[in-house]
Amino acid sequence: MCKHKPPCPTADAADRDAARTVARDDVVGWALLCNGVVVFDDTGELLPDGQIIAPHRPSALSGTAS
Repeated sequence: MCKHKPPCPTADAADRDAARTVARDDVVGWALLCNGVVVFDDTGELLPDGQIIAPHRPSALSGTAS
């Protein structure tokens, strides 16, 4: 699907969010990437095959020492 050089990561790659944005709606809060992934402002994702990736925002407690 991607025609960039070098090509963007595929929808099943771990770094799929690094693909270029081809369309976005800031009012609704989504962006379509050139690999077919729709990313939402809450960090959730919809993959081209219909798989839903739940929001994965970092926790405020992540990376803190006890």
